[in-house]
Amino acid sequence: MRLKADTQTPNTDDLDAQVLQDVQSQFPSPLDRRHRVIVILLIGGLLILPVVMARSSLDADTQALLVEAVEAAADLDAYHARCRGDGSGRRLENLSKLIVGKLRTTVLTVQDDLFPERNYRRTQERLERDFVERLQAAGGCQGAKDSTLPEELRQRYEAALESIQQLP
Repeated sequence: MRLKADTQTPNTDDLDAQVLQDVQSQFPSPLDRRHRVIVILLIGGLLILPVVMARSSLDADTQALLVEAVEAAADLDAYHARCRGDGSGRRLENLSKLIVGKLRTTVLTVQDDLFPERNYRRTQERLERDFVERLQAAGGCQGAKDSTLPEELRQRYEAALESIQQLP
């Protein structure tokens, strides 16, 4: 003899409600997703705000000084790489260390934000092309070594570093 409890079938309305609840818990509604996106964007914006504020706080004179310093360091590094076999990029690294400590920005950021190309790779390529043209006009490496070009490059670089060090 069967018991009544054994033969009872569960209520299908209860099962449907349970399945719907399980599915909804696994896949949030679009409204929930929108809220998450908004929260993520707000948090990201708050995290980026100090960086944006630091970049925009540079006045035009400081920006021009940074562009000049990056160009001077790139030219001196290019000279040493092409004519002296020193491809260390030491001057750009030293400049980057200085401006990180002084202005909380880097050479790459300056190349991305302050140069007309707005891209550090294109900026570096242009600076290299410009230097090669000047080097060829000076008669190549030998002509540059025989001229005052190396000393001019060094003085320009050191003057730019000194100007940055004088910033408040």
